[in-house]
Amino acid sequence: MLKTPSRLAIAACFALACVSSPALADGPIADRGEAVEQAHFQKDRETILAMAGDYKVRFDMQESTPWMEGYKPLDRKLSGGYESVRVIEDTGTKIVLQHLLVVGEEGEEFVIKHWRQDWEYEPEKILAYTGPNTWEWKEMPERLRNGRWSQTVYQVDDSPRYAGWGEWQDSQGIRRWRSNWTTRPLARRDAVRNPIYDRYEGINRHQLTPTGWIHWQDNTKMMPDAGAEDGLKPVVQEYVLNTYDTFDGYNTGAADAYWTATEGYWDAVRAKWAEVAEANGGITIEEEAETGTVISGRLLTIGTELQEGKIAEDAAIAEARALIEQATAPGAGRSATEPAGQSAY
Repeated sequence: MLKTPSRLAIAACFALACVSSPALADGPIADRGEAVEQAHFQKDRETILAMAGDYKVRFDMQESTPWMEGYKPLDRKLSGGYESVRVIEDTGTKIVLQHLLVVGEEGEEFVIKHWRQDWEYEPEKILAYTGPNTWEWKEMPERLRNGRWSQTVYQVDDSPRYAGWGEWQDSQGIRRWRSNWTTRPLARRDAVRNPIYDRYEGINRHQLTPTGWIHWQDNTKMMPDAGAEDGLKPVVQEYVLNTYDTFDGYNTGAADAYWTATEGYWDAVRAKWAEVAEANGGITIEEEAETGTVISGRLLTIGTELQEGKIAEDAAIAEARALIEQATAPGAGRSATEPAGQSAY
């Protein structure tokens, strides 16, 4: 005869299930002791810093499962290039990696300031995307900060793109970081098609490989739906794999020359965006399909003009600060004379 389990036994079994359940993998990290915690922290830092270098990059994007009846997934999209990643700030608990694309034929290389990733240890808040043209400060749950890093990704003009947080872990002999679910605006590859969806809900993973590292995304493309509980409904799933393979067979010096010439300018641009975000509780700025923010094109052009000696650094900084101030003011719009730029992936 089978015995009916006691409430205590049921509770114990439930507790064990909770500990091992993948669904609860984002629960609080138990106190591991100061020595173990410090060892984890140092290993995390080494892993993040290892993403700096020179790479041949491959971007592989594939829509897969449609969640909406009648939607036909897009064909696979492949692209790539050469990218140099540099550590531009390291305070110990914050590491900033700047990506620089090197394009063009040998002897005629052109550098495009690409995306930026900021890693911060146990932050109190992150600058998260909350809807069209809007980023807001979101508190990181205090019980979940211990041992975790946030990653905030910025667009080519240093305006925000998305932010998430997660823990660096070792499993199956692989070092990996996995984010929480993060919301981000459309990348140019989608935005230029005027699609029915207007944002991604995704999980990001970063993993070192024997030849470099990978960044892969599991994105659910979402569209507004007034009838849905949270005002959104899924359209299609997308899998993105960005592969960074160590490679120095291109003019890596072009990337460093660009950064040497423009570093002070971009430092001031980052500071201005941070100033606006702190003053306003976030950032609101108009975006468009081709450029990302409406001032992205001009901010990038100023950087090129600075490197070419066509504008002095103080004048470049003054113009950039004014552009950001104007574009983030209530009711701001696009200048008709502003040139186009490029948005991040």
